[in-house]
Amino acid sequence: MSHPAAETSSFMTDFLRQSGGVAIIDGGLATELERHGADLNDPLWSAKCLLTSPHLVRAVHLDYLEAGADIIITASYQATIQGFEAKGFSRGDSEALLRKSVEIACEARDVYYGRCKEGSPDGIDDGRVLKHRPILVAASVGSYGAYLADGSEYSGNYGDAITLETLKDFHRRRVQILAESGADLIAFETVPNKVEAQAYAELLEEEDIKIPAWFSFNSKDGINVVSGDSLLECASIAESCKNAVAVGINCTPPRFIHGLILSIKKVTTKPILIYPNSGESYDGDRKEWVQNTGISDQDFVSYVNKWCEIGAALVGGCCRTTPHTIRAIYKTLPKRSAALSSQ
Repeated sequence: MSHPAAETSSFMTDFLRQSGGVAIIDGGLATELERHGADLNDPLWSAKCLLTSPHLVRAVHLDYLEAGADIIITASYQATIQGFEAKGFSRGDSEALLRKSVEIACEARDVYYGRCKEGSPDGIDDGRVLKHRPILVAASVGSYGAYLADGSEYSGNYGDAITLETLKDFHRRRVQILAESGADLIAFETVPNKVEAQAYAELLEEEDIKIPAWFSFNSKDGINVVSGDSLLECASIAESCKNAVAVGINCTPPRFIHGLILSIKKVTTKPILIYPNSGESYDGDRKEWVQNTGISDQDFVSYVNKWCEIGAALVGGCCRTTPHTIRAIYKTLPKRSAALSSQ
């Protein structure tokens, strides 16, 4: 590695200290893009917006910054070179789209800092958070299952033909590009099984990736990751990875999170990150969310406080959470940072 391991390990602890002990991750992207008028009826989903409506992606990033998020995640979860090439893009154009996802997020951060500088006389009244603070851009890497867009990211079952080497080859170029795109870190999100976590850890090492990464798994039973692999074994892979600066859970119903944090704590010394769904259930056959199955922002926030008490250091939302959810988290956390600074 070109940077001392100590530098990577202090990256997140320094950031968390500057954030008052807990950092806020943004919320769901797809639902918000649709609310802004994007048409996501496409297997490439939010990545499609990188092409057709980058201004909408930037607007959603800005909404989250103005809601108090400290970390914004790029719209590259489903953006893969293989997926773009299957749509007829050249290799060069596909790679440019990946870079663009990071550029849009970095632009949103710059615009936000400009707004903080100008300040707004009614900044308090309209509920926007205009506070100059350290903000990280996390480049999202979705799983091989997310590229397949057949729901296997929620089962983690890729079949015997997909080996560690297949997965490393699939992700290699994308990880290289995102690592050199200007992002502050890579977010390996919704990791459904152990072999893919291992592939990411080995890639970071083999390709001498210069920026830190976080590993975030998903669970549907509150015990294992979705494939049935042991969460402890998965988290241990992240724990022993030099680049990994945080490990945790996303895209999982809130009711499971408490127990999952306690499990992860058994095997990691790294900061724990948590960004669950709203709790709504998704109907994979109909490709739509089942109405009224989620929890309110108010309930979500009361969960967040409990998660922070038992050890979560980065909190936000995944599918179906909104800037309202994130603003509610922002409003509830200063009490915690005040408590931390007075300890």
